[in-house]
This record gives sequence, C-alpha cells and structure tokens, in this order.
Amino acid sequence: MPYLRPLRLFLCLLSLLPALALAERQPLRILAWPGYADSDLVAEFEQRQQVKVEVTLVGSDDVMRAKLAANQGGDYDVIAANTAEIEHYISQKLLQPLQPARIGNTTRQLWRFRDYPKIPGITHAGQVYAIPYTYSEMGLIYDRQQFKQPPDSITSLWDPQLHGRVLAFNTSSHNFAIASQARGRDPFHISDDGFAPVTEQLVALRRNVLAFYSLPEEAANLFLEHKAALLFANYGRQQLKQLQDGGADVGYVIPREGALAWLDCWAISSGARDPKLAEAWIDFTLEPRISHALTERQGLSNTLEEPAEVDRSARLIWLRPVEDAARRARLWQRIISGERPPLEETP
Repeated sequence: MPYLRPLRLFLCLLSLLPALALAERQPLRILAWPGYADSDLVAEFEQRQQVKVEVTLVGSDDVMRAKLAANQGGDYDVIAANTAEIEHYISQKLLQPLQPARIGNTTRQLWRFRDYPKIPGITHAGQVYAIPYTYSEMGLIYDRQQFKQPPDSITSLWDPQLHGRVLAFNTSSHNFAIASQARGRDPFHISDDGFAPVTEQLVALRRNVLAFYSLPEEAANLFLEHKAALLFANYGRQQLKQLQDGGADVGYVIPREGALAWLDCWAISSGARDPKLAEAWIDFTLEPRISHALTERQGLSNTLEEPAEVDRSARLIWLRPVEDAARRARLWQRIISGERPPLEETP
C-alpha cells in the first residue's frame, strides 16, 4: 500500500537517530594510565552518553606532561594524574577549575577525599582542580624463591648480587627521588651540589637492572620471562595482582625508608571541548560498581571504600613537586641512553 512507504521511511530514520546523534557529538578524549578506562566500561559510557570515547594511555609522567603541553591542553578533555603533576598543570594553566557539586558521585567518596583544601596540589586560589580517584604506594615486589628473607630497603635495587635480575621504572622524577632516598636525602628536593652524587647513583642503577619498564603489563612479562628477582612497583599493588594472577610466587614489601605514594585524580583540561561530558565521565568512574571494578581488576584502592588490606604501620611518602623536573628529565634521558652525564651541570 502506498502509505506504507512513508511509514517505513519514518521508522528507518527513527532507527538511525542514535547513530546520527553519536556522529554529531565530538568524542570525549581521555588521557590516563592503564586500567583506568577499560574497553568494556568505556563502551558502557559511550552507550549511555551516545558519544565516542578516545582513550590514550601513558606509561610515565614525562610522557603525560609532553602530551598535555603539546597543544596547551587542547588535545584532551579529561586526564588522570597524581597530585604533584596536577599542581604543575595548574601552574601551567593546563587545567580548568571544577565544581564538585556538579559531579554527584563525589558525595559517595570517603570524607578525606572530599576535604579538598587538605589534599596538597589539587586546589588553587580557593578553587578545586581535580577529583581523587585511586591511590597506591610504590613498594617492592620480590620473587619468594630467590630471597631467604624479604628485602627491606630501597637500596636492594642496587644490590650487586641481584645484577641483571632487577626491574625498575622508566621515569625521571621518581628515579631521582628513590636514588636520593637511598642516600638518606629528601626525595623531592635535591640541592645543586647534590645532583652529581644522585646522578652517579642512577648510573649505577642502570648498570644493575635487567630493564626499565613503562607499562605494568610489560613489567609482568619481563619478570616472568626472565625470572627477575626484584621489581620496583611504580604501579603498586596493581602490579602485585598482575603477577599473582600470572602464577608468580611473589611478595610485596614497603621499604624501611618508606614508600613513595601517589594519589591519582581526574581533572579537566583547559582545552576541553565539552566540560559537561568530561564531568559525566568523572561521575561515571565514581559509581560504586565502576570504582569497585577498578579495585577488583587492578588491585588498586578506590576512594569510596576503605581497602581490605592495609598496613597502618607502613610509612608512605606522598608525592610532591620536585625542585626542577626539567633538569631531572634531561639528566635521565642521558642516563638511560647510556651516555654518562657530566658530574656538574648548570641548572
């Protein structure tokens, strides 16, 4: 019948509306760490919001800095970074202030993660720039079969008896921090005359390690394939869970000097195209089911519930901005490339 043709056309167009809406909206661009935006959860968010999501994963703070600064924040909408990096991004005007009241699920978070003025690095001039998401200390993971006693010091990374069986993280700031810590000094503030001995310490580390890794999956593969003995766990308990899931007989310790610890937060870049959509993503990740998935899948603590296992006696050293991140990055590139940096360098 003739009148059926317009009806069929109408129904056909109606069925295309969700796809057309999806095509009209610009994608949400996320810059984050592995495990923070799993594909199935991203797909769920896309379905809810009728929008595409583009996820870029990074393996170091150095890479994240470079990516976010490349276009003054214009290449990404929402990022996940630790509090020390957030403070840097605020100073560089790469982030925009938030209104936590517009992110409803923040009310589900433990109070200490909502008391924003007491969290160093995420507020400026009375405005909030980041919402806490997950946290962990950077402990030492060791192969139980290769240690009669668990390692108890960060200096174990330099133990010559472990030559070629140590894995460390490929980043500048944290490596200078642990090298300074190994010397009994402040991890975050190295004096001008202190850089030479700390740099020498890192040259020695490079000579002792099997490899420097970037991503947790890379570290797990190297650890299992090469029967490594010791791993500096930059991703903390996320890496412990990966190795245990892979069948490794491993232990986890906090060095007696204390463990560097990070609190990663979601923030919205100054170049975000759709801040409301970015807020929706942050709100989505703070839903109980989604936050719990982070803990179940990655072994990381979330900000909605107290961790099941926590060592209250462990000394955690929360990350803070360092004296000269550019200098650390410049020296680290020379160290890891095998080029011996000068003992004295003009800041």
